[in-house]
Amino acid sequence: MDPLSDVIALLRPSTAISKPITGRGHWGVRYDEHDAPGFTIILKGECWIAFEDRQPVKFAAGDFLLLPSTPAFTLSSHADAVCEPRSPMDVPVRHGDPDGEADFASLGGTFRIDPINAPLLLALLPRMIHIPAAEGPAGRIGRVIELIIDECASEDAGQDMVLQRLLEVLLVEALRWHGVATDDDVRTGLLNGLRDPALARALRAMHADVRGDWTVASLARIAGQSRSAFAARFGTILGCAPIEYLTRWRMALAKDALVRGTKSLDTIADDIGYESASAFSTAFRRRWGCPPGRFARTGGANRAVWTIEH
Repeated sequence: MDPLSDVIALLRPSTAISKPITGRGHWGVRYDEHDAPGFTIILKGECWIAFEDRQPVKFAAGDFLLLPSTPAFTLSSHADAVCEPRSPMDVPVRHGDPDGEADFASLGGTFRIDPINAPLLLALLPRMIHIPAAEGPAGRIGRVIELIIDECASEDAGQDMVLQRLLEVLLVEALRWHGVATDDDVRTGLLNGLRDPALARALRAMHADVRGDWTVASLARIAGQSRSAFAARFGTILGCAPIEYLTRWRMALAKDALVRGTKSLDTIADDIGYESASAFSTAFRRRWGCPPGRFARTGGANRAVWTIEH
């Protein structure tokens, strides 16, 4: 698989919550931050969303918003609406006037990803992906959103399952969309690296042969650049050195295998390019401050410490 597919497969995303959110009249709500990827698709009307101390942004029907880690935010019918504190719910929500046809409707919720390697998602993305309706409909994302809107409007059997699968496809499409509209596109990470043709060749090579005895020089040849130019560009765009990236990816694979518990340390070590289980154990302990055996036994319970730097 390609690097992005590798990461998505490792994260195993699924829809944790998806619910209709409707409103009528003048209303506003405020939510605290929560450590989970959140999304919103505006199905009807318009609303205003503001994050922390930033100015409200207007969203309209067909707009899609993805938040890799959801900060505190407000959702309102008008930019100047007074916002009341609310807690996230996993059931349909109605704001404002409870009577009459809603003039605003959206589908919102969160994605569940494997917590062991959740920092990989943050390393992939800016803090916010906003795909306006004016840009989305022309491509694949627009077609997926149209299918989701159609499914929400139907009452066919199996609706929940269909919506979950469509939302998972939408997440993947958003991750690889090249027209990301955001006020934070300076964040480094794999997504930006894959948009650079030279770096993408090196990244694909590492992911295709994670056991390989890679060096900066060999990766630079694949990228078609000098060793110094490649190392500098890789560090600027990915946020780390090439061999450090390879080590991080190897360790992400190792953590996943340890938690699954289906492979021995010797097999894991061989799979990710270490000469022995002893060499792997030493490298794992040095990086995470914990031997792999303990990590496996606790299921990564102390994962707050074991994050991938970016």
